[in-house]
Amino acid sequence: MSERGPRRLGMSLGRVTPDIAPATPLARIQAVWEEAAGRQVASNASPVALREDVLIVACSSAAWAQELELMQTQLAAALAERLPDEDRIASFRFRVGERP
Repeated sequence: MSERGPRRLGMSLGRVTPDIAPATPLARIQAVWEEAAGRQVASNASPVALREDVLIVACSSAAWAQELELMQTQLAAALAERLPDEDRIASFRFRVGERP
């Protein structure tokens, strides 16, 4: 017999969100971004668009955009490990801008 009553929101959302998440390449990239880039990078930069095979990343400052420009080979490799082949990134554009 199962208990009825309040459940933790996270448990309920965890069961539902995989079914409603958009199945676009950008959505798949956003889903693995923090794991691939690391928590510090993810708190200062977010993938916001994908044009052809160029990933546009909005950064919190020019310093972060410059740092990530230097790290783009590592970021591409980390993303490639976590994404299907058809979602491979050929290059990045880092810009200062509003992040989601």
